[in-house]
Amino acid sequence: MQAPQTLSDLQNAITERYSELSKRLRQVARYLIDHPGDIAFGTVTVIAQDAGVHPSTLVRFANAFGYSGFSEMQTLFQQNLLRESPSYTERIRIARETLGDPGSQSPDQLLGEFIHADTLALQSLQSHIPAEVLNEAIDILANAEATQIIGVRRSFVPAAYFAYALRHIERRAYLIDNVGAMHKEQAGTIQKNDAVLAISFRPYASETDEAVRIAHERGVPIIVITDSRLSPLAKLASVVFTLPDSEVHGFRSLTPTLCLAQSLSIGLAYRVDKNRSMDGNPA
Repeated sequence: MQAPQTLSDLQNAITERYSELSKRLRQVARYLIDHPGDIAFGTVTVIAQDAGVHPSTLVRFANAFGYSGFSEMQTLFQQNLLRESPSYTERIRIARETLGDPGSQSPDQLLGEFIHADTLALQSLQSHIPAEVLNEAIDILANAEATQIIGVRRSFVPAAYFAYALRHIERRAYLIDNVGAMHKEQAGTIQKNDAVLAISFRPYASETDEAVRIAHERGVPIIVITDSRLSPLAKLASVVFTLPDSEVHGFRSLTPTLCLAQSLSIGLAYRVDKNRSMDGNPA
């Protein structure tokens, strides 16, 4: 087989073949997708240790995608990194090292670290969201008779906000909130002319996965907000948003997700208002 010639092509190939790979190769695949900056200039030994595999597994992975060895594949990551500014992951790592031991920080220092991390994440957010993907998601929301929204645990906050925002622009929105452990029953009300917006980050919630699968079986368009192209929800989605990682001391920030939710809801409001004006109806 011919090896992918760009990092984007390699990432697409990994996503397409992920389910076919062995357990160890899937482990490498996830690490490569989620840590491209670490792959660029790390040694095989260090990368293998961080990925939790034997160095020979990296070579087998490269061979599986048509490369003569790991170094040939690694060149794609290096070329990509050189074309871009330092990745968010690298910048936040530097910030953490600068701020020192988290255990010795005062509350105001922690506040500063969260602000800094969120600032970097927001600066990186636009590069993760192509304009055409954003427009496609708004098309789906605009054409839907109702939007069913699901996000549990830490994803519940942006999911609840999105439902709130849609209702305030007079769109039918229903939050699958799993009250009484009834997420399946709630998801069972999804109709073919609806849209589904699902928010899920690692460890991916089974409730969200089940609701999305019900929607997918009914042919309902699905918008997914997640953290990796290898998320189990990504392959079921009509539109996927993969957000930059924003985590401080093990606590994932909600800021990028809320920013995207606001952009989608306000963008939808403008679209609806524009459509009304074109139809000659009062806004």
